[in-house]
Amino acid sequence: MNTVAMDKGRQDLMAARNRAEMALGGIYEISKLLAAPNRLEPTLSGVLALLSSFLDMRRGLIALLTPDGTAELVVGSGWTEANAKQFFQRLPERAIGQIVVTKMALVVPDVSRDPLFSRSAPEEYRAESGVVSFIGVPIKQGDSVLGTLTIDRVQTSSDHPVPFDSDVRFLTMVANLVGQALRLHKVVAQDRERLLGEQARLAKERNEVKGRSNITVKGIIGHSHALMDVLEKVKRVARSNSTIMLRGETGTGKEMIANAIHNQSPRKNGPFIKLNCAALPESVLESELFGHEKGAFTGALNQRKGRFELAHGGTLFLDEIGEISPSFQAKLLRVLQEGEFERVGGTRTLKVDVRLVCATNRDLEAEVAKGAFRADLYFRLAVVPLFLPPLRDRRDDIAPLAQEFLTRFNHEHGTQLALNPAALAMLESCYFPGNVRELENCIRHTATLARTKLLADGDFPCQKEGCLSAMLWKGVNAEPPHPVMAPTAPEPVEPHGDLDRAHLIDAMEKAGWVQAKAARILGLTPRQIGYALKKQGIPLKKF
Repeated sequence: MNTVAMDKGRQDLMAARNRAEMALGGIYEISKLLAAPNRLEPTLSGVLALLSSFLDMRRGLIALLTPDGTAELVVGSGWTEANAKQFFQRLPERAIGQIVVTKMALVVPDVSRDPLFSRSAPEEYRAESGVVSFIGVPIKQGDSVLGTLTIDRVQTSSDHPVPFDSDVRFLTMVANLVGQALRLHKVVAQDRERLLGEQARLAKERNEVKGRSNITVKGIIGHSHALMDVLEKVKRVARSNSTIMLRGETGTGKEMIANAIHNQSPRKNGPFIKLNCAALPESVLESELFGHEKGAFTGALNQRKGRFELAHGGTLFLDEIGEISPSFQAKLLRVLQEGEFERVGGTRTLKVDVRLVCATNRDLEAEVAKGAFRADLYFRLAVVPLFLPPLRDRRDDIAPLAQEFLTRFNHEHGTQLALNPAALAMLESCYFPGNVRELENCIRHTATLARTKLLADGDFPCQKEGCLSAMLWKGVNAEPPHPVMAPTAPEPVEPHGDLDRAHLIDAMEKAGWVQAKAARILGLTPRQIGYALKKQGIPLKKF
């Protein structure tokens, strides 16, 4: 081998080493750039800028494609985004298609001589001197092609020819890094979208809760979820003229809710008229609702307007609607169907504009099933049923209600009584079959007999064998709707001694089926008696 050949070999080896070192440095710099938390467009533009520092290239393009092959995003070295996209669209479709379909690199040493470019090569590929070559590699994610990375270069005849294989390897590694970066960008974008959606959902829920917690109605005290649900529904139903049927146990505040519906409705400036249907016999009820003419019956000394007339332009609240007789149900149905009536003893037909709100604590569906309440009237009255929760389902409201009742007592009697934490905890554990009225009775009873200014749990009647609920239901054979005391989760704690079923039932009867009271009678803890009742299979009598 002559000296010239040896020198050339050394030069080629050095050039190869230099290219390898540059490629390694280039991969390192590009990987750092792709790992940085930047937007996708400037990141890809930065990749092309780095490529121009490590490769003999004139122009470069990174194009991200949609599944149908349309260019979704194109960035170029030295191009604006719009110009880069226009240039990419002028590239021969067959050339880009070959890269995408074969998922392999495409090398065109001379675009002027290659069939893929000869007829449709962009003007930018025409060099005044030298040869324009083209290299394109696919950007892949797994087995899918996401886009292409392409470069071109101009090589004059005086240049030493640059081998394409090393450039193809380098560009393929860069394209693989870009593909991984795109996958990470997609994951980050999905996570960001999910987090933004979750943030929006939480903000919406927070605003709803805040809005609901800000709902206040005069006379109604509490902030429990169950109460807020009712007040939010009141706000919605108040806007319409639909007939409302309030359902709930005695003492749940049906009249207050009816008043709230009126005060939040467009009729708030009109009258709010109420009538308890259970308090009057049928003959008097008809006169109260429809009015009467002078001389219509004995004692009718003057003409009198009924509640329907008095409520014109406002709201009429009929409490205990489930107590009216079948014959009166027919009369009320006629008024609701035709919107007109006559006074008792009169012949003149009257029309009024009234929004009707009814209330009952009876099971009207059962009454309809057995024929005691007309189905057609039921559907007229229960257009929008609204169920009011009992106090036992509003435990968070017991403490503020108790405080309010004690405040009223203090104001009326000039006292300064207060409830200690143990008293509040004891009240929150009670079931209150009589609901808010029973709680108020309990507070007033205890406050009246108070010996000190601070009421403790031991001051309440239920701690001194004087629970009003227990006395009310003691000896009742029929099962009432709910237990007096809130049920507790029994733990498997064996009571002292072996209690038989008869002793347990006897103690529960004496205690009015109040577990805590029966436990004191037997010398047990509430959990022990709960376990004993469960073991003996004794169901709690329900109120």
